[in-house]
Amino acid sequence: MADFFLQALNQVGNPAVLALITIGVMFGIVGGSIPGFTVTMAILVVFPFTFAMDPVSGVALMIGVFVGGYSGGIVSGVMLGIPGTPSSITTVYDGYPMAQNGEPGRALGIGMLASFFGTVISVGVLVFFGPLIAGFSMNFRPWEITALIVFALTLVAGLSNGALLKGLLAAALGLLITTVGYDRNSNLRFDFGFEPLNSGFEILPVMIGVFAFSQLMSNLEQLSDERATSQRVDTKVAIPYRQILVDLAGQKLNTLRSSLIGSLVGALPGTGGTVANFISYDQAKKFSRHPERFGKGIPDGIVASESSNNAVAGGAFIPTLALGIPGDLPMAIMMGVLILHGITPGPLMFEQNPILVGAIYVSLLFGAVIMVICQLMLVRWFAKISLIPQQILVPVVLMLCAIGAYALNNNLFDIWVLFGFGIVGYLLWKAAVPLTPLILGVVLGNNLERQLFRALELDSNWLTFLTRPLSALFLALAVASVVFSILQNRKINRNLKAQGSDA
Repeated sequence: MADFFLQALNQVGNPAVLALITIGVMFGIVGGSIPGFTVTMAILVVFPFTFAMDPVSGVALMIGVFVGGYSGGIVSGVMLGIPGTPSSITTVYDGYPMAQNGEPGRALGIGMLASFFGTVISVGVLVFFGPLIAGFSMNFRPWEITALIVFALTLVAGLSNGALLKGLLAAALGLLITTVGYDRNSNLRFDFGFEPLNSGFEILPVMIGVFAFSQLMSNLEQLSDERATSQRVDTKVAIPYRQILVDLAGQKLNTLRSSLIGSLVGALPGTGGTVANFISYDQAKKFSRHPERFGKGIPDGIVASESSNNAVAGGAFIPTLALGIPGDLPMAIMMGVLILHGITPGPLMFEQNPILVGAIYVSLLFGAVIMVICQLMLVRWFAKISLIPQQILVPVVLMLCAIGAYALNNNLFDIWVLFGFGIVGYLLWKAAVPLTPLILGVVLGNNLERQLFRALELDSNWLTFLTRPLSALFLALAVASVVFSILQNRKINRNLKAQGSDA
């Protein structure tokens, strides 16, 4: 353990890799600072630049964007009252009132340090639980892995903001996309006589098109609202370091509790920073001696929000590395980086690539340190970045996305794939269909097909999935997830009807 950790420390401590982490952190903070840009968008833009890198450098760059992006949302949340990322929504509740009370530097400083501690604690959780889960999952055979992927897809679809049927259909569409091209027996499927489809769709153009294109189009639709609510913001921010240290000294339990909540929620497929944000904020309010002060500019709310927000980073790596199941969309892209370099995430990764696993641990720690230094030193500039208008931002990001898609194979067809799936993603977004299940279906589809075929080759009896205890458990959990979501949706609809009748 110590040997490979030291080797990983030596590789990540290389000046070139540290420079990549710093670049990633800076870009992530910039992306998180711009309302509507999101962490996922920042990761998608940087993804193509990892093609020519070795695995450690590529993963280090992506982790830098990941850590920086989750912390960057605090800037626009505090300065504008607009969360830069969905996972920093509750930061606005107390950060913006504190800024309105003349203390924007205090709010930003508290949030930045809370983000740092959240990341560090989550790395500890990852180091401890990751190998344990990987060791347990070594007993998984094709039946168990197939059932686990089905469970992950139903869980994600069931957590799609109440749109269960749409979430399940989106996941099924993602799986369908992966069936285009040659199958395991070299049979062509769904090529429609069009030769470029013989090799199927590349993951990157599909992901960028479905998510990034639709997000950018929705941002353009909101331009008129943005102009109507635009305001002049004072970006001359000073950080009161002594006051911040005093504030955080009284937040030890809140920081630890919120970080553990973020790590736990991050480890659950389909949840992520937004869910962790609300849960930790709610718990902080319930445990507080002054719950009535929440929402008026209290440090407790900022600490709970930002520490849980960044703690998702370490927690989300647990299922990705240990089981090969990405917990959320950024982790799905991170998994794509590993697959791109011929590395299959899963239990064997801890045995076959221990140095890379150690490099992920170290990169997260270095990323946290670099993040807090950059945030505190350059906070005034990041505050100005949050004011970039969408009419400038959208064309630049679209151009970068197109270049990234082309650079994958130097193939013009991939750009058409990007824009084609961009239109599909935009139409799905307009129809209120959740896009995350679709993306995870695309990422997990090939592995699901491979494991399902292996299971049937070993035993053609479908009942084997029900006679093996673990696979039966995962399938039962998948059914339970769907049933629970149906009951939850009915309860929400009843409450809405009751409210409507009362009105």
